[in-house]
Amino acid sequence: MRLFLNGFTFQLRLARTSPDTFQVCVTAPLYTLIFLSISEYGTGPDLTAYAIVAPTLMSLWILALSVAGTALTEDRDLGTLEGQIAAPAPMGLTFLGRMCSVVLVGLVAFAETWLVAGLVFGRWLTVPHPVVLGACLLVTGAATAGTAGLLSPLFMLTPSARTLQNTFTFPFYLLGGVLVPVDVLPHWIQPASRVVFLSWGADLMRDSLAGPAVHNPVGRLLVVLLLGAAGYGVGMVLLNRVVGRVRRTGTLSQT
Repeated sequence: MRLFLNGFTFQLRLARTSPDTFQVCVTAPLYTLIFLSISEYGTGPDLTAYAIVAPTLMSLWILALSVAGTALTEDRDLGTLEGQIAAPAPMGLTFLGRMCSVVLVGLVAFAETWLVAGLVFGRWLTVPHPVVLGACLLVTGAATAGTAGLLSPLFMLTPSARTLQNTFTFPFYLLGGVLVPVDVLPHWIQPASRVVFLSWGADLMRDSLAGPAVHNPVGRLLVVLLLGAAGYGVGMVLLNRVVGRVRRTGTLSQT
């Protein structure tokens, strides 16, 4: 637990001066303005829940990708990466703590989007299922951290992590049902969407903001958690292999 908390607090200190954190906190309300402007002057159904859920999950994912892509690089620049690799304590727990710091930013993004919807458009969205919503935000944030950890070894081996981060943003939003529900995607791609944790998290979050009772919230939360845990498990296996390789070849400072 101490390793996890050390990683969590360390990343929060870095986040205070990170331009990526600032960018996420600025773009989340801007996305809400765009989505609700379309809804305001359209004739379709009320999209307030979508305009709040989509920027929140987009903020979670983009910041998780940023942390996964820069965490190891920052450690190397600070001169702490070698010590982490040489230490007997498992590196994966510290890394997970750093990744889970994005949960707090996700909560901030949700508050921003909710306020923009109310203050600018007068759409004060009620939360009929606050327990489900809170649990969904926390579990989806943890799954985001775990899944992004799957990509960290790949970022470590590539010359430009930014290129991969951009590749895994908007296509992942569509595949994960963040921008539109999975049900409206082509039938041939819907099975692939169901193995993306965001598709379950987005559906459950939208349901928690709707009036009717939420169907099977515990089971759906477990699916999100299991998918995130699977991503984290595979990611840590790959990370240990990458670290083992750079140990053998003596190329840690060049990765």
